[in-house]
Amino acid sequence: MTDFVKMHGCGNDFILLDGRKDDFSYLLADSGRLATLCDRRFGIGCDQFIVIGQGQSGADADMIIRNSDGSIAGMCGNAARCVASILMRESGQGSVTLSVGDRLLKANRTGDLVTIDMGLALSEGKADVGIEGLPIATTVDMGNPHTVFAVQNADDVDLAHIGPMIETHRLFPNKTNVEFISTLSNGIRMRVWERGAGITLACGSGACASALAAHRLGLAPSRMDVVMDGGTLILEIASDGRILMTGPATHVYRGTF
Repeated sequence: MTDFVKMHGCGNDFILLDGRKDDFSYLLADSGRLATLCDRRFGIGCDQFIVIGQGQSGADADMIIRNSDGSIAGMCGNAARCVASILMRESGQGSVTLSVGDRLLKANRTGDLVTIDMGLALSEGKADVGIEGLPIATTVDMGNPHTVFAVQNADDVDLAHIGPMIETHRLFPNKTNVEFISTLSNGIRMRVWERGAGITLACGSGACASALAAHRLGLAPSRMDVVMDGGTLILEIASDGRILMTGPATHVYRGTF
């Protein structure tokens, strides 16, 4: 029997396992079994599968991420807040450091909200996908790739149709996450198609990429709300380019499989 915790950040939900106590390398290597566990009809159901590991390079813990189809994910901002929340509750401390891949993320809690310093974008660029009606996109690498389209109204986009077309476009040999944003009085509206997961209610790294793109395009100030289908995150672009993300980390239940 394996213990797990179910959590979500703005509706972006996760199965979390504690790999500090047990070795789950066999499970992480089995994409088919992971996909079944993540399936909402035949398994537990989640957008991403998370294993908390022993911290590397001075971090309190590290985080290994798989998408709901079993594929490897490089970053997940909402899951990082959930893991940080677990670590802070365990330690009684108000801040922790989390390693994800080769990135070191600092987190702290203020009331019910967790703030993650997501660091700098690894790269920024432009991409013309050549699809009629779509503007030139802003590409942002947050440890995972994002392709952000600024449109008049993000809610008018047929995301289920256009999302997979962009995810698997020839310009992105490793696939990409896809975000559509439009301006609001207090920030931006964002909808997301996640690489390896499809439409999700929220995406933390996608919110970071979208906020950076919106700020670079002059569509939003350096501090803004990012309103997603599952809730709102507060994003701040610091003067040195670091991206700070603040939002909830909600415990749902504990269970075993």
